[in-house]
Amino acid sequence: MDRSATQQPPVDHTESLDWLEGIHDEKALEWVRKQNAVTEGELYDANFEATAQRIQQVLDATDKIPMVTKRGEYYYNFWRDADHRLGVWRRTDWQSYRSSNPRWQVLIDFDDYARNQEQDWHFAGAQLLRPGAGEPYRRALIRMSPDGGDQVMIREFDLASLEFVPDGFELPVAKTSVSWVDEDTILVASATNEQDTTRSTYARCTRRLKRGQQLAAAETIFEVDVEHVGGWAHFDSTPGFERIVTTDAIDFYNSVTGVIWDDTHQIIKVPTDVRVLLHRQWVLFAPQTDWNQQGTVVPAGALAITELSSFLDSGDPGTLVFTPDEHTSLESFSFTAGHLLITLLRDVASEVQVVDLDSGFASSTLPVQGDFLSVSVSAVDDEDEQAGEDYWMTVTGFTQPTTLLRGRVGEQAEVIKRSPERFDSAGLSVTQHFAVSADGTRVPYFQVADEQLVLDGKNPVLMDGYGGFQVSLTPGYSPSLGTAWLNRRTAQGRRAVYVLTNIRGGGEYGPKWHRAALQQNRHRAYEDFAAIAEDLVARKVTSRSHLAATGRSNGGLLMGNMITGYPQLFGAISCGVPLLDMKRYTRLSAGHSWIAEYGDPEIPEQWEYVRTFSPLHRLDDQPHPAQDYPKSLIWTTTTDDRVGPVQARKMAARMLEKGISSTRYHEPEDGGHAGSTDNASTARMLATSYEFLWRAIQ
Repeated sequence: MDRSATQQPPVDHTESLDWLEGIHDEKALEWVRKQNAVTEGELYDANFEATAQRIQQVLDATDKIPMVTKRGEYYYNFWRDADHRLGVWRRTDWQSYRSSNPRWQVLIDFDDYARNQEQDWHFAGAQLLRPGAGEPYRRALIRMSPDGGDQVMIREFDLASLEFVPDGFELPVAKTSVSWVDEDTILVASATNEQDTTRSTYARCTRRLKRGQQLAAAETIFEVDVEHVGGWAHFDSTPGFERIVTTDAIDFYNSVTGVIWDDTHQIIKVPTDVRVLLHRQWVLFAPQTDWNQQGTVVPAGALAITELSSFLDSGDPGTLVFTPDEHTSLESFSFTAGHLLITLLRDVASEVQVVDLDSGFASSTLPVQGDFLSVSVSAVDDEDEQAGEDYWMTVTGFTQPTTLLRGRVGEQAEVIKRSPERFDSAGLSVTQHFAVSADGTRVPYFQVADEQLVLDGKNPVLMDGYGGFQVSLTPGYSPSLGTAWLNRRTAQGRRAVYVLTNIRGGGEYGPKWHRAALQQNRHRAYEDFAAIAEDLVARKVTSRSHLAATGRSNGGLLMGNMITGYPQLFGAISCGVPLLDMKRYTRLSAGHSWIAEYGDPEIPEQWEYVRTFSPLHRLDDQPHPAQDYPKSLIWTTTTDDRVGPVQARKMAARMLEKGISSTRYHEPEDGGHAGSTDNASTARMLATSYEFLWRAIQ
């Protein structure tokens, strides 16, 4: 950015709001309670309660698909409904699971556990200890959050007695990852104290913890620099391939992977922006930028595979099993016993390739029926003698309820479960469109609307966006969206319209699409979103007074930049768990870990461009008349330990200071970065946003 020698830097008026940074400070909380009262007083009426109830009904439905993970002979599932607020962790066998009414064995009832502990604990996952050959699984490490945040407590659980193990492994609440080594040993990476924590608030060292040993006394086997995002190590217990795999996450897109064999730590030497993944004898490489290795170019976004021993010996990256083009990108992959299943996005629609690992990496396509669908595939259990070539396939679309299939490579997949329709989709049409952004780039978006849509600019439209961290937004069946938005009608009988945007910064077209909006180029994501808004108006789908937008987290930053940079385009905005103070974001919660995405405001040259997309500062740097801003709901939770509530508080307070009286703020206590802890709180969180937006654009 050019700046003349005589021009003075903009004045920072935001320091007067620093008192809101005391997350649990009584003065700050009193301000929060006051704002909550205003928002709830306006929104929480009979219509709101009806919306929240409809959402909770679909969330509590007992005929949802219980997605499972196979371990040994059992299929494990976590389940919440109206009778299980905190949920149950349970399991069943295959014949029972595929029936219409499976018989579940409840392992942990978290509502009962909360009553016994006199505190709510929210299930955050389980890690099972691999048993000996022919033996059943007997032990698990259970992750539990006290408030829905990223910090968890870990306790050892006995799968035979269905009790937590007395004097078993137990780790206090922190940002922690664990991995079984054997029955009496685990690897622990935990941010339990300042010494063990990076500036990004994640663990920086991994210890080998023996049963009965204090964590502080455990041997450190791996550690990273405090300035890095984090350092982790996990034990790969695959028979014949036992090893410790280390990850030094330098930043969000640069890392170093290593393997510890017999106490020897061997680094896999590739550029730090090449993602490295290990599976049995294989190593896979997914570079973020073009990688020239010994005369072989592995393009950005491609996937190469070879045997680890071969790479360590020769440095040859092996065979390219996927090469991107301008329409196609790599989404995910999974191994069966003898095949690699690769999910691709072709203009944001899913495609699945099957790569034969035993036949020179020959590739074929797995049939997918239908348009504008998302498909994901994953192995059922690649080590099981009977099910080694089996895979799960889930298929979903905006108006197509999720279907779960199970197939075997080379055979037709069988439908196992279908989710019922949760909202009336009759007469809805899904179409894909492309807007032209400020620099000429074509940007795709999906539109879900009445097939008889009248193009006169009067339709209520909700745009949704994210645009960061190489995250792709793809079609999917959302009962909450359907019942709370798509089934709404105006007084004139018009159906609500939903638009899902695929702006740069995301991963819809691979790493180049993402990198196009990094750091100093961040505005391209915002220009893309604005271009789609303008395209909707140009096509006469809607107009400014009927156009709403929503986004969370990085999508909340997107919304903040719509409020401050493009207020003329929107009638209403919902800005959730957002980044908004880009001057201070690296000092708040986990913000330091996102420098690779946004830039470092501590470096003056970088603050020059970061300031231009810091919504809190744009309010002063690029002010608009107060009445020109869209009606805005800014919301978060007190217990969000990833982004934190501070940025949302300061933005709302500054907007109110500037006389933008249509600003509303909401901050419930629990919910973490997800914004909710159970189905009831999820329903109220969603209803708050939908009701605010709907009322604002009528």
